[in-house]
Amino acid sequence: MRAGRFPARAPKTVKRGCDRVGLLPTLEHGLIMETYLVGGAIRDRLLGLPVRERDWVVVGASPKRMLDAGFTPVGRDFPVFLHPETKEEYALARTERKTAPGHGGFQFHAAEDVTLEADLVRRDLTINALAEDGAGVLIDPHGGCADLDARILRHVSDAFVEDPLRVLRVARFAARFAPLGFTIAEETQALMGRIAMSGELETLSAERIWQELARSLETERPSVFFQVLHECGALAVLMPLLADAAPGRDLLAEPAFSSLDLPAREAPVLERYAALLARAAAAAGPRRRGVALDHEAGERARALSERLRAPVECRDAAVGLARGRRALFLLAGTTAGNLLDAAIAVDGARRPERFAVICHAVERLQQAEGADGAHRGRTRRVLAAVPDALAVDARAWAAAGVPGAEIGERVRAARVARLGRLLAEA
Repeated sequence: MRAGRFPARAPKTVKRGCDRVGLLPTLEHGLIMETYLVGGAIRDRLLGLPVRERDWVVVGASPKRMLDAGFTPVGRDFPVFLHPETKEEYALARTERKTAPGHGGFQFHAAEDVTLEADLVRRDLTINALAEDGAGVLIDPHGGCADLDARILRHVSDAFVEDPLRVLRVARFAARFAPLGFTIAEETQALMGRIAMSGELETLSAERIWQELARSLETERPSVFFQVLHECGALAVLMPLLADAAPGRDLLAEPAFSSLDLPAREAPVLERYAALLARAAAAAGPRRRGVALDHEAGERARALSERLRAPVECRDAAVGLARGRRALFLLAGTTAGNLLDAAIAVDGARRPERFAVICHAVERLQQAEGADGAHRGRTRRVLAAVPDALAVDARAWAAAGVPGAEIGERVRAARVARLGRLLAEA
């Protein structure tokens, strides 16, 4: 490792092989076993990043012995247990064998004779195939420390291609660690391309795809996630609308993706997802003029959201913004009626807190599309006042016996009048 990369808190020893020298048995609630800290906690600590959770591997134990020691089982496919006090996850060392297509098509073997070496070799990336024993000795059989130092995401073995979810995981790691200068090894990129062409990506559940997508939207560089998927051919398989919106090789040439890397506010997933789909849905369709609602773009955003099984909150925000984007941008010709329709499309009357997030999404798209500062400022001022303009109290009309249909007309007229004054004064 080159000097200066890792923080001062270095491991005591780095072992390139996983021999048993110096591994001391650990007593956990009456159970003598070998426990190792593994994966992300070690990786993040070596990178000087906050460690949010710790995972452990147990060698030489059985499910019965774990239960007898007071651990709580939580794993469905293989034995994983919660520590009785810390509630951290302890997984029995295991091996796996591909038996069917897809991310779930594996047969797992967890037994007392499975070694740490056998467990680590099944992991996705070398930087995740690290372990540390109770004495603080770092075990690194696959060169993970060297790849951390070189800022490389590299697969552990050719078994990488057996799990299609790893394409999404590597893309997410690439997005998360892009600010640190990480890139993907060429040979790993090649394997990701093989997976994309194999048909295995189509076996992934929508829930797992959404999980990786949402986690990538919380990083500093979400665009890298989509760029990686685009370059290996996975984006066209998993999210065809997004691939259609950026037919070129560089996604950042399309504002839908360049907008993602702008700083997020209080709801990064909702804000970034709505902006991404609204712009992508418009870019994937025919060029439109005017500021009336774009129902076709809304339906394209809805179709992808339903394909991904995105949360209702994200789906509705994306669909509404796709429909009303041009009016919410206050493009030339926007009338009070257009603005009202667009605000209702994103549920601005009933959900002012979500409308605030939509306003942030509008601002990030305007910036990505090159709108001048004066226009962005005007848009910000107008949209900030829209919820108050929509708050019309119809109780007096109802108390006076005005018919319901007429009340609706009066409410709309009052809202249009208020928004008209708002546009004139901004």
